[in-house]
Amino acid sequence: MNLRRLGITLLIVLLLALAACSGASQPPEQAGEAQPTAMQATAAPPEPTAEPEATQTAEPTVPAASEEPVAVSPISLPPEGTGDYAWWNDTVWYEVFVRSFYDSDGDGVGDIQGLIQKLDYLNDGDPATRDDLGVTGLWLMPIMESPSYHGYDVVDYYKVDEEYGTEEDFQQLMEEAHARGMRVIVDMVLNHTSSEHPWFEAAREGDPEYEDWYVFVEGEQPFQTAPWGGGNVWYPAQPGQERYYYGVFWSEMPDLNFRSEEVTAEMEAVSRFWLEEMGADGFRLDAIRMLIEEGNVTENAPATHEWLEGFYEFYKGIDEDIVMVGEVWTSPRAVVPYIGDEIDVAFEFNVAANILSAAVSKRAAPIQQAYQQAVDLFPANQYAPFITNHDQNRAFSYLQKKMGAMRVAAGILLTGPGTPFLYYGEEVAMTGIKPDEDIRKPMPWTDEENGGFTEAAQPWRDLPEGYEENNVAAMEDDPDSLLNLYRGLIHLRNDHEALRVGDYLPVEASHRSVYAFVRQTEGESLLVIHNLSDEPVGDYTLTLEEGAQIAEGRPVEILTGEEMEAPEMSEAGG
Repeated sequence: MNLRRLGITLLIVLLLALAACSGASQPPEQAGEAQPTAMQATAAPPEPTAEPEATQTAEPTVPAASEEPVAVSPISLPPEGTGDYAWWNDTVWYEVFVRSFYDSDGDGVGDIQGLIQKLDYLNDGDPATRDDLGVTGLWLMPIMESPSYHGYDVVDYYKVDEEYGTEEDFQQLMEEAHARGMRVIVDMVLNHTSSEHPWFEAAREGDPEYEDWYVFVEGEQPFQTAPWGGGNVWYPAQPGQERYYYGVFWSEMPDLNFRSEEVTAEMEAVSRFWLEEMGADGFRLDAIRMLIEEGNVTENAPATHEWLEGFYEFYKGIDEDIVMVGEVWTSPRAVVPYIGDEIDVAFEFNVAANILSAAVSKRAAPIQQAYQQAVDLFPANQYAPFITNHDQNRAFSYLQKKMGAMRVAAGILLTGPGTPFLYYGEEVAMTGIKPDEDIRKPMPWTDEENGGFTEAAQPWRDLPEGYEENNVAAMEDDPDSLLNLYRGLIHLRNDHEALRVGDYLPVEASHRSVYAFVRQTEGESLLVIHNLSDEPVGDYTLTLEEGAQIAEGRPVEILTGEEMEAPEMSEAGG
């Protein structure tokens, strides 16, 4: 198989798709020739640049959105889970900053009604169509009342920020999303509140009802830095007093004291409100590795794990199907202990960084090593890879606006193991370099003034650079666009259980730019081959000792139906 040029040629070869085949347990003497199905995608990656900050993307080319894939088995909507896996492992997630998605009322700020109006873009509820993005899960960045634009400093956990709408708007969003087969999780900021929260205002005044709700010390001011460095994280409660409070992120974000039974009870009540009364399907838990400090241990402390174990029992007691996605931004080995009895799934920052590294370097080794480590360390598929998120420079900017590299990263993310997350606008190559406001800019829907985001004279932030070319309307009808690549890949994942929850078998390639692996379940086995270079690759070998499921028949590309040459298979599935 010649891996064609244009950055990545992605071949997905169906080795086993017939229900009559018995899967991995099939005795070698019963195994026939491989029957692949393949999907192809292309793109030109960038020249190597500085080391990745977190994640970058690249993408293959797919047929027009209207073309129907071959040999698909559409999943039920809403997703219910495949085999022993929970529903969230069948889900492709989409992170939304409501402020920047779509403005329905012309005030320059995105809102919940605007998001509702754009739900069909994300998922129209019909698994047979291919002109929606196809995502089945939404993560909403903070929507609770806050004095800041970003919402990570809450002043009222029981109220939707009035710039975004009302509690009734949120409930309507839940109904509309569920009707289209999408689940919705909400950003829950447990670690800290705003300094303007009435709880903290009372606590800093010495109100005995609330002074134990935050972390205070009397006497000499301690000196301590955050895990990432910076200045002192202890701040004076009042001018002239020898009383100080702890705020690991910022003076205006005082940490809650989770050693307090009252704080725990209150945050459980907040959670119950959003889960039971508002109907959310779960939470993305912000900064949970820093919930409780033990002396100089400010992250991953034993007390934090103990608290989360209790919280896990609490929310699973409400409903076993509730999902908690944790932000634990640290090494994979430190993340793993959180999974299973504290949270359900955690973001995999190491995989994210190495997707970018592979796209930049055109070498398979970084992402091979990162995924293999994740597979070895985590419970099967209980990690969430991504490319970049709201805390990192936009992928397209990091990749020096090389569309090929974007295509490569998209292909890697959406064919690999785990539970993938996309950051809004990634699919139309949004640009953005910090400060944070500039990596959270309004979504470009058209090339019009203000990008079709708002009818206001001025949106809350300017549109991203290059939006005139890279926007939804411009990419909608181009079968080779980045948007249609994302659509094709997401629908492909939705249609094939091996891509959603299948095992991951690395395949050794003799060429440094060829990244290959098998994804398989008992009913389906796919060989995936990525060409990370910007040159065609024809002189290479693929080696797998054993384990691939095999079936008789001719190999066929999944999306195009084009017949291909079958790889040479051994009786052991190698």
